[in-house]
Amino acid sequence: MDEEVAKVTGKVEISASLEDYLEAIYHTEEAKGAARAKDIVLALGVHNSSVTQALRALAEKDLINYAPYEVITLTAPGRRVALDVVKRHQVLSKFLVKVLGLPADRADEGACRMEHSIDGMILDRLVKFVEYFEQCPLNDVMWDDAAGFFCGKGLEDGTCGRDSCGGPQGLAGPGADENESR
Repeated sequence: MDEEVAKVTGKVEISASLEDYLEAIYHTEEAKGAARAKDIVLALGVHNSSVTQALRALAEKDLINYAPYEVITLTAPGRRVALDVVKRHQVLSKFLVKVLGLPADRADEGACRMEHSIDGMILDRLVKFVEYFEQCPLNDVMWDDAAGFFCGKGLEDGTCGRDSCGGPQGLAGPGADENESR
């Protein structure tokens, strides 16, 4: 197991690998009501022996209800940890797709790697930024692979009319040099 990236969640120390197991159990429980070891094998692409070892470790930490050959369910503390992991994954994935314009599969893969190490304060700021990005009525910022961000409003002078994205008082739009010389 990957114990290097141990995370302290409440009083429970849990590795990134075990977080992945909790996330898989959570999604399977949501879809089927309970999970079985074979569901986790399929979800994570790991061997039966790895799943058994992880399930025993999670049961020892009181994060799952587990007995060999029986269904697996999350305990209340396990559900809290799993929901935290799922939230981190969803926020990161949404940010990577909606803000950075990555394809969903690539964003999901990246979010899966980042979710285990992101600081809570950074995650909270990303949540607020994505919410703002989605709700702002002036939002027409898109990602262009060649140019990076660009604004799609496009007024006659080549700007969108907002100071923050290249308007007359902006930092990088057409006419920015003219403002500095005044």
